Amino acid sequence: MVKSIWKRIEQAHFFLFCLVVLAAPLALRRFDAGDYYLSVLVLAGINSIVVIGLNLLMGYAGQISLGHAAFFGLGAYSSGIVTTRFGLSPWLGFALSIGLNAAVAYLLAEPILKLKGHYLAMATLGMGMIFSSLFANLGITGGSEGIGVAKLSILGYVMNSRDLKEVNYYYFTWIVALVLVYLAVNLVNSRVGRALRAIHSSEVAAHSIGVDIAKFKTQVFVISAMYAGIAGSIFAHYSTFLCPPDFGLTQSIRLLTMGVIGGMSSIWGGLLGASILTMLPQVLDVFAEYDILVYGLLLILAIVFMPQGMSRKIALGWKKLTRQES
Repeated sequence: MVKSIWKRIEQAHFFLFCLVVLAAPLALRRFDAGDYYLSVLVLAGINSIVVIGLNLLMGYAGQISLGHAAFFGLGAYSSGIVTTRFGLSPWLGFALSIGLNAAVAYLLAEPILKLKGHYLAMATLGMGMIFSSLFANLGITGGSEGIGVAKLSILGYVMNSRDLKEVNYYYFTWIVALVLVYLAVNLVNSRVGRALRAIHSSEVAAHSIGVDIAKFKTQVFVISAMYAGIAGSIFAHYSTFLCPPDFGLTQSIRLLTMGVIGGMSSIWGGLLGASILTMLPQVLDVFAEYDILVYGLLLILAIVFMPQGMSRKIALGWKKLTRQES
């Protein structure tokens, strides 16, 4: 009986998660929690979007990326530059940043994704370092001093209003995240998802059954970059200020750690890992100056003890529990 109940819950877990997301601000208000916690949840939503895209690339297609913060930064800076330097609409900045991310990823996909293993890892690491250097040194990005970003508004309503900024961005970010989760879940359960898993298992075997490896690798690389671009655009308008350290190697490691701890081969694992590791620094603020060491240690422990991530551990634990009860 418990098993049948769980099966029904599993089928409706997306709907339940939507309800949890919608109810979270009300629950925080009920316990007199301030906007600070909402701001953490906004960042968790932004990181979740990037990590879901990263999971599609690494967890499902098996392609390593150690420089994904580059696409996050490209989305943020392009949106910020379009609105601040050229005075265009933030929504146009959104569209242009996503399009730019897709175009850059498409151009980089062919030379980078021909590589495998350590060579692919080094190439993506180099890509991240190049973009980080450009963010820090180009005049149009504001260099090391950073750049301010215009506030986001919908039909004249400014989302960055002083009293409701966190609530506005919480719902905006998580609605976008839920839409992208829905699309990602459908993608991995489609023919494309099966092709990506086949490539991950064995490129030789996938090629032998007619899978166009180069085409699917390029597609998932572009999709992953677009996810990072969307997250970057939201981050730009939420923070209203961009500086290079937010998009460097540390951020790439942070995103990678979120994916590994949550579970690279699971869309929900990406959400779980991003949410936990976004909230963790708020709890362990005494380690604020050593966060990169903490992330590195967590990454090692996760690979050793939970190579398939927390989502897999939770699923196995629940199956074991329900089997015992039945």
